[in-house]
Amino acid sequence: MTALLRYQTALLLRSYRWLPPLLLYAAVLAIGLTAGPQPLLDSLGWSAAALLPAAAWLVRVCVTGEPPAARACAAAATGPARAHAAAVLAALVCSAVTGFAGTGIVLWVADPHTTDHLKAVPVGPAAVSGVLTALVSALLGTAVGALTNPPVLLRPGWAVPVTTGAAVLVLVAAGSPANAAVRELVAASHTGHVPYPLLPLLAAAVVAAGAAAVAGLLSSRRG
Repeated sequence: MTALLRYQTALLLRSYRWLPPLLLYAAVLAIGLTAGPQPLLDSLGWSAAALLPAAAWLVRVCVTGEPPAARACAAAATGPARAHAAAVLAALVCSAVTGFAGTGIVLWVADPHTTDHLKAVPVGPAAVSGVLTALVSALLGTAVGALTNPPVLLRPGWAVPVTTGAAVLVLVAAGSPANAAVRELVAASHTGHVPYPLLPLLAAAVVAAGAAAVAGLLSSRRG
């Protein structure tokens, strides 16, 4: 699996198909940060929310970017499920790295105070909370991408709108771990008490693992 992960990551980086989702994330992040110094926890929530659709897009890039002959060779050598899981995992790793970078930018430019600018927010705990929330979004974005692209959804014309709609739904749905984690950060910006979204992170990890397992199973059956 380590060799497959290195292969899929190298394939992604050399293709430059990661550029559009990265630009999407950067553009949405810039929208939230260019209106002057914003409260730190609010900005961390915005950064994490922007990561989710970019993570779903990265999964599509990874699972559809490999040439058919190369995919057939990898599947024959390691099994279709493992080959597909490596592509999904490569997307997750790249999404997480992107989220960590975005968190660092927010920590650099945002105002470490509450929304009313009266109470200081501890930067260290805020950084940990921002990283955990970014991981929640990366995991759920990966789950969305795994379930809305081949081999789960075989019609290319449906993949983009379904992925977009699912990503928005996961962000706004009341029971979503991503919604819960981002909402906690935004609410904490009024009090200054930094939350740690451990339960949303655990739930997001379970959902992502289940989505990857389903996609891998279908990959084995559909080829």
